[in-house]
Amino acid sequence: MIAYIFRRILYGIPILIGVNLITFVLFFVVNSPDNMARMHLGMKRVTPEAIEIWKQDHGYDKPLVFNSQAKGMEKATETIFFQHSVRLFVFDFGIADNGRDIGYDISQRMWPSLAIALPTFMIGLLVYITFALLMAFFRATYVDLWGVILCVVLMSISGLFYIIGGQYLISKVLHLIPISGYDVGVNAIKFVVLPVIIGVIGSIGASSRWYRTIFLEEIGRDYVRTARSKGLSETRVLFQHVLKNGMVPILTGVVVAIPLLFIGSLITESFFGIPGLGSYTIDAIASQDFAIVRAMVFLGSVLYIAGLILTDISYTLVDPRIRLN
Repeated sequence: MIAYIFRRILYGIPILIGVNLITFVLFFVVNSPDNMARMHLGMKRVTPEAIEIWKQDHGYDKPLVFNSQAKGMEKATETIFFQHSVRLFVFDFGIADNGRDIGYDISQRMWPSLAIALPTFMIGLLVYITFALLMAFFRATYVDLWGVILCVVLMSISGLFYIIGGQYLISKVLHLIPISGYDVGVNAIKFVVLPVIIGVIGSIGASSRWYRTIFLEEIGRDYVRTARSKGLSETRVLFQHVLKNGMVPILTGVVVAIPLLFIGSLITESFFGIPGLGSYTIDAIASQDFAIVRAMVFLGSVLYIAGLILTDISYTLVDPRIRLN
C-alpha cells in the first residue's frame, strides 16, 4: 500500500508540472507582462519606465520559458516560469501582484468556502442516495416514473435560476435570511443556509439519476437473486447488499470531490458575497493577478490528484476483492 501511494505521488509530479505550464502559457498568450503592468498601474499616462520598474519588482522582467541570453541551466532557470513555479511545489505561493500574501489569504478564505461546501456535500450525498434508493425500491412504478421526470426537470434548469430565485423568494420577499454577505462564528449560519439549500437542490437531478442507474444495475445481478431466494426482504436486499456493492462506483465521484470542496464554488460565492476561495479566484481573474490564478490552479491540481489516490484506497474498504499492489 505504501509503495503504491508513493508511486502515485511520483506520477502526480509530471502532471502538476504540465498543468502549471499549460496555465502559464494560456495566461500569457492573451496577456503580456506589459499589459499586466498597465492594468495595475492604470491604463492612462503610464510611462515605459514605470512599466519596467513594476515588472522588475514583480519578477516579470525575464523571458517567459527560455532565456537565450543565459548560459547552461540558467537558460531554463532565469525565466518567469521557473522562478514563479518551483516554489509552488513546497506550497510557497508567494506574493500577489497587488502585494498581499497569497498563502495567508488562502488560509483565511478556506473557512468560508468549507462552511458552504461541507454541509452541501454531506446533506446532498444523503439526499441523493436516499432519493435514488427510493426510486430503485419502487422501480417500474409511478413513484419511479415521476422521480425520473423530476430529475430531468431539475437537470434542465440552470443553476443561476436557483440562485436568483432563492435570493428573491427567501431573502427579498420573505425576509428570512440575508440576501448576501458573511460573518464569523455562529452568525455565519444565517448566511450559509440559503447557499447550502440551493447547492443541494441544484444537484439533485443529475446525482440522484446517476445513483439510481447504479442501483438498478446492481439489482439485476446474480447475488441479488440469490439473496432473494434465501428469503431476504426487498428492503434488506436493497440496503444490505445493493447499497454496499453500489458504493464502489459512487466513491469514484464522491472521494474525488472531497478535496475540491476546499476550492469553493466560483458562482455561488460570487452571487452571495461569500469571501471564500471561489470569489478569490474570480476577483484575481478579473484583475489579471496571475500570481493568484497560478496558485489556485496549482492548489486545485494537487487536491484533485490527492482525491484520485484517496479514491483508489477507499475501494479496498468497500470491496475486499480489490487489492492494491
